Amino acid sequence: MINFKHVTKKYGRAVALDRISLGIPESGIYCLLGRNGAGKTSFMKTLAGHIPYNSGEIVVDGKKVSPGRMPECVNYIESGCVQFNTKVSTLIDAAAELQPDFDRDFALKMADRFELNTRKKFKHLSFGMKTMLTAIITLSSNSKVILLDEPTLGFDAIMRSQFNALLLESYQAHPRVIIISTHLIDEIAKVTERLIIIDKGKILIETGIEDIDEKAYTLSGSVAAVTPLLEGINCIGTTVVGSVMAAHIYDERIIPPAGVSVDRISLQDFFINIVGGNGNV
Repeated sequence: MINFKHVTKKYGRAVALDRISLGIPESGIYCLLGRNGAGKTSFMKTLAGHIPYNSGEIVVDGKKVSPGRMPECVNYIESGCVQFNTKVSTLIDAAAELQPDFDRDFALKMADRFELNTRKKFKHLSFGMKTMLTAIITLSSNSKVILLDEPTLGFDAIMRSQFNALLLESYQAHPRVIIISTHLIDEIAKVTERLIIIDKGKILIETGIEDIDEKAYTLSGSVAAVTPLLEGINCIGTTVVGSVMAAHIYDERIIPPAGVSVDRISLQDFFINIVGGNGNV
């Protein structure tokens, strides 16, 4: 479905994407994680054909992507996207007319569920409701590839929960590739299937959430007890307080000796240690 082959994107001397190679062969909900400036937005914009890349090749659904050949099957919406200042119902109707596969009934159903007043004009909506409307229109398009850049920006906890429900319902009705860039790591873990971590323009990891659940863990105990256990396994980061050490591991699980505990590591802590630790991926 999607193939990045040694793709490089530069802004002057700054390298946003550094010879990225990545394949996404099948439908799924993918979470794109990275620090600010890591290359997430450049990844999405080059994939959508919104900006050119300097070298390499991007192929979507068998067709090469470039600004002159933007893939029709990709729907990309960046955070803070502004719609025409007209009624919500008119915006949904316009989207239905412009996109043959648009699911108008689903869009109206979601607008009603999230108490989005379809008679209001866009500029009269709260920031969170503007973002929710954009997400509803995007997910109702039923494009083969959906790219959502910080889709829950401006949402409170209840709206974020509602968005996750919307995302799952949309995907279950129409399975396709959905890539979400977000900083709310542990929340998106509830709905995502696979994880892509990008740092300094390079893909550090692309794997399933189940793989992380199985292989990511923390060994805790005294420095003297934990340190010998790290030889030959992939330690992605450590925290030492006095004589106590917590070693964060991404590798096959081991059975530790007495005095050393094994604990689950959250997806957020896993991400922090992958991009900031000294281990290998």
